[in-house]
Amino acid sequence: MSTTAENNLSTLNTALFTQLERLTSANGEAMNIEIERSKATSQIARDIIANAKLVLEAAEFRTEYGVQAKLPAMLAQEK
Repeated sequence: MSTTAENNLSTLNTALFTQLERLTSANGEAMNIEIERSKATSQIARDIIANAKLVLEAAEFRTEYGVQAKLPAMLAQEK
């Protein structure tokens, strides 16, 4: 998986399908390793998706209540 600034939901989707391919092609001891890797990948993916959902909800809030609505610093969007 890439460690460049191209980390986005599309990259996450690609990483999930790549992990699925590794999981489905593994056997024996490699299967156990890929199962554990898949569990970790799945949890991280859930966290990333939850964060993206929060950012989207913040943008919707701002649209609904106007640009004057102050968002917490962690949700502030760069312009």
